[in-house]
Amino acid sequence: MAAKDRDRFSTATRIRLLGEQTAARVYRSQTRRQARRSRLTGRAAFLALVVCSLVVALAYPMRQYVSQRGEIAEQERQAAEAAARVEELRDEKARLQDPAYVRRLAREHLHYVLPGETGFTVNDPEAERARREEQSAADRPWYSDLWDGVDQADANR
Repeated sequence: MAAKDRDRFSTATRIRLLGEQTAARVYRSQTRRQARRSRLTGRAAFLALVVCSLVVALAYPMRQYVSQRGEIAEQERQAAEAAARVEELRDEKARLQDPAYVRRLAREHLHYVLPGETGFTVNDPEAERARREEQSAADRPWYSDLWDGVDQADANR
């Protein structure tokens, strides 16, 4: 038993045991690394690279396509508006060919009267006052603004 105890505590035996333990740890860590590596293989990495490349390569053309579709829709909307406006102008042109319509417009807007008729113009003081109040400061003369300021100062007193 003395030989067995001597081998058990000899330096060579201790080094051999340490080497075996270290080898076992290294083997376990390598198997763990290999298990981790097996999740992402070279094929999967290449596939991911190809997919990313396709996304990058197609992003700009798709953006251009979408923006051009929007521009086309806007141009079609403007063309429809222009066509509607052309139709309105054709109708107006056709109405202006009628002498009765032109005569009615002249009577309404230019206050024309036919021979033998008497024309009257009635001034409504309320309408005149409302029109003066609706005018902005840029449309009125400067002295009007001055007197309005004086009147407001008197009223606030």
